[in-house]
Amino acid sequence: YVMMAFRIAWFKVHIPRAYYAAYFSIRAKSFDAEYMIFGKEKVIAKMKEIQAMGNMATPKDKDMYDDLEIVLEMYERGIKFLPIDLYKSHHNRFQLEEEGLRPPFNSIAGMGGIAAEALYNAAQHEEFNSIEDIKKRAKLGNSGIELLRKFGCLQGLPESDQMCFFDAI
Repeated sequence: YVMMAFRIAWFKVHIPRAYYAAYFSIRAKSFDAEYMIFGKEKVIAKMKEIQAMGNMATPKDKDMYDDLEIVLEMYERGIKFLPIDLYKSHHNRFQLEEEGLRPPFNSIAGMGGIAAEALYNAAQHEEFNSIEDIKKRAKLGNSGIELLRKFGCLQGLPESDQMCFFDAI
């Protein structure tokens, strides 16, 4: 156990982005992109909210608080999260990129593992033409689409596959 602790500490000090990507992919129990990927201020606000609950905090809130502490530490070290992206995000692993960490689809609260994997697999085959195309190929319902819309993943995509004759003019 001691050797394993030294190895983990070495990675945390010398290769911190890889450490955080592995930690959040494997160990984070209650990672919620809504509170964690939009900057240090939002993380601190959520931590204060959980602290204010005191003994009324649920076990899930306590797990989230632990994850928030690690996220805050990461921000303090100058490492940031990149936006969730239809084509660059994985379904369940944090991606290590030059600019920071890219969260997976399943880090969105309400996006289940099966839906996240279906979306990831559909995006790997070919680019989406429209939101309607995402619904068909990834078999996502309206709630999944709204979650993606909330995180800005659908910007620039038309709603429908149908083209309007007057749009071409």
